[in-house]
Amino acid sequence: MEIIISNNRSELGQKAARKGADLIRKAILESGKADIIVATGSSQFEMLAALVKEDMEWPKVTAFHLDEYIGLPATHPASFRKDLKERFADEVPLRSFIYVNGDGDPVIECKRIGKIISEHQIDVAFIGIGENGHIAFNDPPADFETDDPYIIVNLDDACRHQQLGEGWFPTLNDVPRKAISMSVKQIMKSKAIICTVPDLRKAEAVKKTVEELVTPAVPATVLRVHEAAWLYLDNDSASLLS
Repeated sequence: MEIIISNNRSELGQKAARKGADLIRKAILESGKADIIVATGSSQFEMLAALVKEDMEWPKVTAFHLDEYIGLPATHPASFRKDLKERFADEVPLRSFIYVNGDGDPVIECKRIGKIISEHQIDVAFIGIGENGHIAFNDPPADFETDDPYIIVNLDDACRHQQLGEGWFPTLNDVPRKAISMSVKQIMKSKAIICTVPDLRKAEAVKKTVEELVTPAVPATVLRVHEAAWLYLDNDSASLLS
């Protein structure tokens, strides 16, 4: 895992987007198409804003949704479908965007979207790290063993408090307790991973990710065993590194 430290969020987002765009262009050049994973949350704002400005053959790109709350309609301000549609899918002429539907039966939805992604080799995964060290909604202790591409997960208190703290919900009781998440193994199948993690509140999680043993107790540590992963930090999120 290569670590790149920037001075601020804006610079971090631009560097992460530039690297990711280069990898997408490489995939298109080699196979005529590219398949990517896109994440949501405030940590991705600057990266997505820069990515949609990249000169790209977007009609050759298929994008997959990383995770979604169960029982939250797509019209809700905290809906990840809503966020990705507005910040990414509506901004570039993609071949297709495969959303996770959190409204229906989650078991059926996991099977539906899992079947689709199983037919694709992901070229680039754009992800973040949570304050509790999660990747996607794989809260600790994460399941490193399941082969299912998408799984139903329980959100721990730290994760739910993060969503509240970021302003997505008015009270903690409004934060859903369950979500559909791409599994750790499915994320790790990606040829390349661009992990974007700004802000001081992520510093402890970043330190554990980089310096502790690979463990389900800190799910993001698994990124260290990936052959092509880049961790983009700003000075704040990198401030506790040895």
